[in-house]
Amino acid sequence: MAMAISSFLRCILYIYYFSAFLCLYADEVRETTEIHHLHHTQIVQLSSLLPSTTCSASTKGSKRKASLTVIHKYGPCFQSKEDQVQVLNHTEILLQDQSRVNSIRYKLSNYSNGNKLRESKASTLPVKSGLILGTSNYIVTVGLGTPKRDLKLAFDTGSDLTWTQCKPCTGQCYKQVDPIFDPSKSTSYANITCPTPLCFQLSSATGMSQQCSTSKKCIYLVEYGDGSFTTGYFSKERLTITSDVMDNFIFGCGQDNEGLLNGIAGLLSLGRAQVSLVKQTAQKYGQFFSYCLPSTTSSTGHLTFGKGNGVSNTIKFTPMLKLPQGPTFYGLNLIGISVGGRKLSIPTSVFSTVGTIIDSGTVITRLPPTAYNALRTTFRKLMRNYPMTSPISLLDTCYDLSKSKSVSIPHISFLFGGDVSVDLDKVGIFYMLSPTQACLAFAGNSDPSNIAIFGNVQQKGLEVLYDVARGRIGFRPGGCN
Repeated sequence: MAMAISSFLRCILYIYYFSAFLCLYADEVRETTEIHHLHHTQIVQLSSLLPSTTCSASTKGSKRKASLTVIHKYGPCFQSKEDQVQVLNHTEILLQDQSRVNSIRYKLSNYSNGNKLRESKASTLPVKSGLILGTSNYIVTVGLGTPKRDLKLAFDTGSDLTWTQCKPCTGQCYKQVDPIFDPSKSTSYANITCPTPLCFQLSSATGMSQQCSTSKKCIYLVEYGDGSFTTGYFSKERLTITSDVMDNFIFGCGQDNEGLLNGIAGLLSLGRAQVSLVKQTAQKYGQFFSYCLPSTTSSTGHLTFGKGNGVSNTIKFTPMLKLPQGPTFYGLNLIGISVGGRKLSIPTSVFSTVGTIIDSGTVITRLPPTAYNALRTTFRKLMRNYPMTSPISLLDTCYDLSKSKSVSIPHISFLFGGDVSVDLDKVGIFYMLSPTQACLAFAGNSDPSNIAIFGNVQQKGLEVLYDVARGRIGFRPGGCN
């Protein structure tokens, strides 16, 4: 009996010591994990994520010859007391962003089904007169015509045809800040005749077969996902980028432009079709361009064409993929995401099955639901010291920072093919709703089969380099400072 009691007590002691060991080990693991995450967070002053009321110009990129200053449509660098355009609230901006994403999906699905596409008119998208085209809010100034007329255009990597509003506006022209371009006052303007091989090139950019006016002029028509459109004459003109002059630049001279960009003269298209600016200037710039987006609406960035003095060896490039279902877009091989210094447990097939594009006009990065859920769960865990607040539109992870002057934000990195890891900048993680409210600037696709999109919030603070000739895309963290 005594031996049985003694054995029982020994068992109790073993269990006690083993439990104590497990508790100490768990504490050590927890402490190690917390130290690990502490080293993979960044303390950010909230004021550095917010715009100011005055334009804060940056000189980055200005010394390179063909470098244009990029400004934001809703910031003080573009707005003036004389020429105010409607400033949208965050709900409207996010709704427009979803409209653009829906348009991209529709375009890709039509190409994958073997159908020729107009750029694009989905029956599921809202058609509303005056709705501004997508979220193409980054603006550059180029010269058009002889003598040169400066025009403010939104640049867009997801479009192929450059166009601007033109007098006499036989249909309708919306209000823009610059005087509307008048081709009759330019000595270098010429219409493209129809039918011709040059006019036929329109089909690759717009999906429309060539159309001829009664006077044998080539007519273009581009319809967008929000129901707005531009139509007019397919034309040639002299284009000036800083001091570089390109004669016979092909563009759309819009005579009827409805909805669209409101305040901006038109679109500077940087897609992959033969009529895009990238292809038309291939001999001069080697199909190479780069940009830094403004970090806030009150700062500036740059859009630069050509390599200048070359490309730094420190920049890591990932392969640029060409999507068979959407040749306009620039594809990326996204293979993983890291949060707080740890790679998330997401099968690579989650990304490879649907594909990924980079788009200058999409605001919020879209991820497959499996990937987004993993990102959101880890991010919320590491941000547990900050109170959450109500979601807004498609953003479901928002924080009340009213009691904080600074915030500890987990590092987020995107992992691409070619062993390329891109650390997002501090301005590329949150979407600021107000000085005291911020949301995680990612959203999950409702359909797992929808393509992933690397949006422009995540591109802020990164210099993004497109080497189209060599089929690669580079990212330089801190390249915009």
